[in-house]
Amino acid sequence: MASAWWPCLALALFSSLAASGFPRSPLRLLGKRSLPEGLVDGIEIYSTKINCKVTSRFAHNVITTRAVNRADKAKEIFFEAELPKTGFITNFTLTIDGVTYPGNIKEKEVAKKQYEKAVSQGKTAGLVKASGRKLEKFTVSVNVAAGSKVTFELTYEELLKRHKGKYEMYLKIHPKQLVKHFEIDVHIFEPQGISTLDAEASFITNDLLGSALTKSFSGQKGHVSFKPSLDQQRSCPTCTDSLLNGDFTITYDVNRESPGDVQIVNGYFVHFFAPQGLPVVPKNVVFVIDVSGSMSGRKIQQTRDALLKILEDVKKDDYLNFILFSGDVTTWKDQLVQATPENLQEARTFVKNIRDQGATNINDALLRAIHMLNKAQEEHVVPERSTSIIIMLTDGDANTGESRPEKIQENVRNAIEGKFPLYNLGFGRNMDYSFLERMALENHGLARRIYEDSDADLQLQGFYEEVANPLLTSVQVEYPDNAIQDLTQNNYQHFYDGSEIVVAGRLVDEDMNNFKADVKGHGALSDLLYTKEVDVKETEKALKEQDYIFGNFIERLWAYLTIEQLLEKRKNAQGEEKENLTAQALDLSLKYHFVTPLTSMVVTKPEDNEDQTAIADKPGEAADLSPVSLCSTVSYQPPQNPYYYVDGDPHFIIQVPEKDDAICFNIDEDPGMVLSLIQDPVTGLSVNGQIIGDTRDSSDSNTTKTYFGKLGITNAQMDFRIEVTTEKITLWNGAVPTTLSWLDTVMVTQDGLSVTINRKKNMVISFGQGVTFVVVLHPVWKKADFLGFYVVDSHRMSAQTHGLLGQFFHPFDFEVSDIHPGSDPTKPDAIMVVKNHQLTVTRGSQKDYRKDTSMGVKVNCWFVHNNGEGLIDGVHTDYIVSSLF
Repeated sequence: MASAWWPCLALALFSSLAASGFPRSPLRLLGKRSLPEGLVDGIEIYSTKINCKVTSRFAHNVITTRAVNRADKAKEIFFEAELPKTGFITNFTLTIDGVTYPGNIKEKEVAKKQYEKAVSQGKTAGLVKASGRKLEKFTVSVNVAAGSKVTFELTYEELLKRHKGKYEMYLKIHPKQLVKHFEIDVHIFEPQGISTLDAEASFITNDLLGSALTKSFSGQKGHVSFKPSLDQQRSCPTCTDSLLNGDFTITYDVNRESPGDVQIVNGYFVHFFAPQGLPVVPKNVVFVIDVSGSMSGRKIQQTRDALLKILEDVKKDDYLNFILFSGDVTTWKDQLVQATPENLQEARTFVKNIRDQGATNINDALLRAIHMLNKAQEEHVVPERSTSIIIMLTDGDANTGESRPEKIQENVRNAIEGKFPLYNLGFGRNMDYSFLERMALENHGLARRIYEDSDADLQLQGFYEEVANPLLTSVQVEYPDNAIQDLTQNNYQHFYDGSEIVVAGRLVDEDMNNFKADVKGHGALSDLLYTKEVDVKETEKALKEQDYIFGNFIERLWAYLTIEQLLEKRKNAQGEEKENLTAQALDLSLKYHFVTPLTSMVVTKPEDNEDQTAIADKPGEAADLSPVSLCSTVSYQPPQNPYYYVDGDPHFIIQVPEKDDAICFNIDEDPGMVLSLIQDPVTGLSVNGQIIGDTRDSSDSNTTKTYFGKLGITNAQMDFRIEVTTEKITLWNGAVPTTLSWLDTVMVTQDGLSVTINRKKNMVISFGQGVTFVVVLHPVWKKADFLGFYVVDSHRMSAQTHGLLGQFFHPFDFEVSDIHPGSDPTKPDAIMVVKNHQLTVTRGSQKDYRKDTSMGVKVNCWFVHNNGEGLIDGVHTDYIVSSLF
């Protein structure tokens, strides 16, 4: 297997497809050191093609990458594809020298059991599952023999959603190398006719782009091709690196001669509805803003900046108010006020003076907002033909007043009574996002995560722009009784300008001649009724466009939309209702071969003459382990002077740099006991370890050794946990687990966190700059390994840190005197004065196994007897805790 000393991305290829400006889909193939003409450490990626067919907004995307190992020995090649969160993987194949290894989609629990069985047999080659800001990443690797060729082919499908008047495909291009045959080929077929089609790149001049890019559309067909030659890819005429590094964007829209369009194929129909030219319905909006202490600093400044920008876009017929909540709830005005120039100026002054303070009282703030909107309608403070919305922004969980999520959800649902939508914006990741999502969905709104980044204010503004211009309210899409079955959602609280309503279903009678659809809604000035009648046989003429149509596209679109909506309903369902929704969504996922949150892709691939199994899951937004990278070999180089660790039987070693010396002690406890190693109430970091016994035969039970077999690492502020065992590593972001194997080499990164697993050796966990742990795997027994835990950086941990290791993070002193022979002539005894105790200690040594897990490096230390009595605070039993977490 090939190895490399750098952590990742020696050879990379990115591409992407996206709808509505949100999903992005970079593709990467990872290899080694860059060599001329795209050859990297003997690996040549000679072809990459992203082929996309879009039929009636439904996109069928196939990513194909071909590589050859031109080295004289086997090499490991990694394939990565970052997919839009709205996409469902439908197929994956791996072909080596003409032999194809397909992926199979199975129920998640079945796939999980298969994977765990493979793990127990040592036959796993981890396929990474993770979600990022706008992406989900699919990764798989394979060992390729010298001279062999490999082809990776990944297929996924998605419904492009209309956003601000356009359907958008966003492609992130970043090969980091020259690719002999690089092509993006997009074919679009829209029965309504294409009205606009454009493509542009941020990384290349128009002169060069013009010769590599072709785009055209006529009637119902559109085509975009980007096919740069090797010379066009070069960053300079004589360079061997690629200038393809940036954004490639395709946008289009369709003709809208009528407000709606119905398409029917093989007994399935889809109905698109997007009226134009309607006046905007005045809106009454209450902004409910979290100003608790956790919003301090950049968060509160970005919130102020976003609100000031939003105030510039508020229309004169709109009504508004601000509610701020921390431990208390305060309002800008007692009731909603019209957006007059005078009121807007006063609002700007109020926003500029928003400051963070106190706790988080979500319940009372939302109930105040709901009461304010209800009262404004009842007392006719706002126009009769206006619509109301609540936009709440919070970065944490309720912790004062009513703080039970289920009760808050119930209170809000009973107060709103379905009258208007609630939109919840979760700022960062330190909140129960699933709670915000459930509460929004059951009140006809949605939840959106605002990522802590330099553009957070733009994210907030962007969301407001989506809901700023309602054209219709209480939209109902109706069809003839007894003519339609299996209908997707057909009622919507609002239709917003620039968006589109999509309804799909099945015809009861496939031989019916005429199809009628009515759309009713309340406009700014009057109630509106749109009627669409179509000839079923005429609409099926789209089937003649075989070059542009893939399979039963409308049936697959219906299945996609149905699964998506069943999964949303499932989030708020309980008991039998949830079981039924789950069963329906699962059946459709398996029937149509979609990787959804209920299914997994199982990939079985050859590795060292044995089949290995990998699993691809569809993570939810709550998982948000972002982004994940999978690399070849990551070699961790520890600092010269480690500070604190526990390894072996369990031997605790405390280095005291000021003394250029170390202290060590053992803890003798029964297998199964859990000990607190680190506990920091300020940073929220804690580490606990569970003891296991040596399972080898021993004639003398008194000599049985004990070790650490499990570790639990928690960051309460990030709602993040890691459970490390000798078999696997499980990461939880919130309630969603991600399971990795010691047979993986993988790096998981997100803001403030990095986890690197080095296959069968160690793992490195860093929480930002200043806190780094290393876990060493000791493969010394046939059936039971053990773990070592090392703290190599702790300077960001607080002075309140405690635990068997944590208490020594603070400076302390000791003196050693009266060194004299002990019972073992090779190990002298001495008198140590430490923490106002006088102890008899023995000179000895322990091992540091970070660099060499088999032999270790000798570390001399003064050994404190009797479970560290006199050195540790209290007695060792004070550090026994109930569980890993």
